[in-house]
Amino acid sequence: MASELSVPLYEKIACKNTIQRALDITLLFLLLSLLVYRLISFKDHGLMYPWLFAFLCESWFTIHWGIIVNCKWNPVDFKTYPENLDKRFPDLPNVDMLVTTADPVLEPPIITVNTILSLLAVDYPAEKLACYVSDDGCSPLTFYSVVEASKFAKLWVPFCKKYNIQVRAPFRYFLGDSDKPSNADKADSEFHQDWLKMKAEYEVLTRKIEEAARKPIPCDLTGEFADFADVERRNHPTIIKIILEHLESDSDHVVPNLVYVSREKRPKQPHNYKAGAMNVLVRVSGVMTNAPFMLNVDCDMFVNNPQVVRHAMCQLLASQTAFVQYPQVFYDASRDDPYGNQMVAIFHYVARGIAGIKGFFYCGTCCFHRRKVIYGSWPDDVDEAPNNTSINGKLVDETILRKEYGNSEEFINSAAQALKGKQGTFRKNLSNSLEAACEVASCSFEYGTSWGNKFGWIYGSTTEDVHTGLVIHKRGWNSHLQFSDPPAFMGCAPSGGPEAMNQQKRWATGLLEVMFGKNSPIIATLTANLQFRMCLAYLWVLFRALRSIPELLYATLPAYCILTNSRFLPK
Repeated sequence: MASELSVPLYEKIACKNTIQRALDITLLFLLLSLLVYRLISFKDHGLMYPWLFAFLCESWFTIHWGIIVNCKWNPVDFKTYPENLDKRFPDLPNVDMLVTTADPVLEPPIITVNTILSLLAVDYPAEKLACYVSDDGCSPLTFYSVVEASKFAKLWVPFCKKYNIQVRAPFRYFLGDSDKPSNADKADSEFHQDWLKMKAEYEVLTRKIEEAARKPIPCDLTGEFADFADVERRNHPTIIKIILEHLESDSDHVVPNLVYVSREKRPKQPHNYKAGAMNVLVRVSGVMTNAPFMLNVDCDMFVNNPQVVRHAMCQLLASQTAFVQYPQVFYDASRDDPYGNQMVAIFHYVARGIAGIKGFFYCGTCCFHRRKVIYGSWPDDVDEAPNNTSINGKLVDETILRKEYGNSEEFINSAAQALKGKQGTFRKNLSNSLEAACEVASCSFEYGTSWGNKFGWIYGSTTEDVHTGLVIHKRGWNSHLQFSDPPAFMGCAPSGGPEAMNQQKRWATGLLEVMFGKNSPIIATLTANLQFRMCLAYLWVLFRALRSIPELLYATLPAYCILTNSRFLPK
């Protein structure tokens, strides 16, 4: 028993980068030398505009490079040992999986369906999982697609686990000839027959969804679809449907719980975009299953490694990290990545270094969260009040919880359990919590509370992911960045210029909103627990949009000097 308790679940490995450090420091020294030369030369050149602009731009480049050196200085990797997980924790914790979608036109339902199917089929006890799908467009097409996918899941999940299928998103598994059974597989007639059956069933599912998408109304709005009869996208009541509910936990063919959520929206009440949708999912899952850990994925990021939950649990159970972030990897993407949507440079050259400081940023998807951290818990709460309801190391009673978290008895009880770090237990009948779930999903529930301000997904920026991660880090929490082989998640990046520019514009705007908002990393370093080096790392990403200004000015200097017969370089 003692040996089983001592087996490691993960290890933190420092990457050797002596040569890279030397090169980075050399380049920083050269940049500083150039600035010194500029300062010394001012007495000879005076305040010539080209010389002055060159000095200002080069000063920016030097500061920026110094920040990059800080980010890359201590690269680390995390190696996990999922084979030891059951030895250390025979009773694995519950995990709630949160999927968000908003527009069935921009985010085709078949993509969302594949993401859901890949989540339902992960290598983890099905009775420990629950999947919540947030439909912010309140689309009957999305609901219809999820319902049809749930029927297919009852065949797909057992098939994947029986034959240990590695890629569990059907559209990738059945893509091309390479995934057809080999001659050796065909010798196993049972597998061959099951494969043919699954492919035929998936083609039927795809055809149903595509046919429904071509209709003005995807299906008859009667029965379980009656709630969609008179809804508008921005004006509708809460709709929560329990699509799949497992009642027995001893079967190998159990499919995890599956719940559809469309929060209430009203025209004159702010809905706070994805951050608002995520906060609703957190509360709904809190009153229904209240798992201590949550996985957050976008509808277009499917599970590519079925062991991903076990890998994440190795880090979350063996440490007090706030969240485990996986890199975003994209399939069928352009190799040269002309628009920079794949973020290859960030994840492969800078991210490991930031992970060596206090942990990488939260990226909005492909991330496992500790529920009590999302609820506003601080690291001090773990040490000072491990068995009590506490926030920021201070014991709180039900009155304070009600004021902070909202006026719902069931949610207050579930939040208190989560803040104490207790294991959530799935209800035997999720239908009993439907009324409470609808209450916490109403658009007026957050009024007068601290949702989106002190905890939950933070409002006030279109990049709610970086904003939320910053608030978590400023409380003093660490985070982990986990690379896996094969990649844990895969998705699709914008392929065209207009889509890419729109995405880059949204990111740039949101990052500047965070930079100059009340949660600025500079303020967080001075008044909270954000480390100085972590502050520099956040400044590196938040100033991303502004970097183009000095670069553009510096690029125009040669042309300006030719036109004005001046110079900004020494003779």
